[in-house]
Amino acid sequence: MKKNFYIVFVSRDADGSLKRVPVPLKFAYIFVAAAVIGMFTIAGMAGSYSRMLIKTARFNQMRQEQNSLRSDYAKLEAAAHEKDVQAASLGALASEVSALYGLTVNKLAMPSRHSMASSKSSKGKSAGTVAASAELVPGSTGTFSEASYAKSLDDFYALRASALSGSAARMIAGNSISATSLGSFNPLGDLSISTSAPSLWPVMGPITSSFGQREDPILGGGEGEFHKGVDISAPKGTPIHATADGTVEMAAVGNGYGREVVIDHGNGIKTVYGHMSSFAVMRGAHVSRGQVIGYVGMTGRSTGYHCHYEVRIRGTAVNPHKYLRTTIASLNDARS
Repeated sequence: MKKNFYIVFVSRDADGSLKRVPVPLKFAYIFVAAAVIGMFTIAGMAGSYSRMLIKTARFNQMRQEQNSLRSDYAKLEAAAHEKDVQAASLGALASEVSALYGLTVNKLAMPSRHSMASSKSSKGKSAGTVAASAELVPGSTGTFSEASYAKSLDDFYALRASALSGSAARMIAGNSISATSLGSFNPLGDLSISTSAPSLWPVMGPITSSFGQREDPILGGGEGEFHKGVDISAPKGTPIHATADGTVEMAAVGNGYGREVVIDHGNGIKTVYGHMSSFAVMRGAHVSRGQVIGYVGMTGRSTGYHCHYEVRIRGTAVNPHKYLRTTIASLNDARS
């Protein structure tokens, strides 16, 4: 009869006796199979570990390359942003002048060949006629000669220097802009003399966020949107004043600005007041310069009590800080 087990002898050192341990045959087969499976398992794990080391080395190399590319991209993005800011500044300059003084773009366009030929053929005209044709007359659609084009650039900067001044507004209202009148502009004139000029501080306090690019005040750490106005910090409930005469176009909850008021001052000029705690005016109401239109709060996307203030000229947001010339206290003193 065939044996179905193995006998294993175990010796003890103490007395030298032997002990027989029978091992069934099937257990022996199981032990051998387990040993073979264990060898393959260890070999597989070793192979997987080696592949993991190789992948880790490749990952570290790719991460270094990514960081290098990200650094290069940041430099390119900074350079592109600088160019965008320059272009936006030029666009805002053109929008301000065209909105405030009624100038159109074609007035500063270089003359065509046809107009140049017409200009050359008019050399026989009187000096008075030529001088009259070189004047800036709002609403005209004619073209300029080379001389008048150069003169128009000088007029352009003269108009820009006198932005929002009362004398300029009166000249334009009377269609009396000329080389002589432009020469009388006072670039440092008091902007407070024109009630339609948004030169009043809406609320007094420190400016906590300026006009331009900034990080997101709530999310932080990343690239934020372009800040279209200035944030003026003030205690909760501080009165907010209209910076110029106008009509309330909106007094409602806006997207991101919470409770906001938009005032239309005419001639394409609008001002925006955001994050109010409550309103003091309604849509359609006419407001005067210095009138209370609401109160400081932190509604909408806000991290503290302040007034978000914008100046828009024909839909283009411009830096409002350069127009903040008059305080409510000085306005009250002037009225008294």
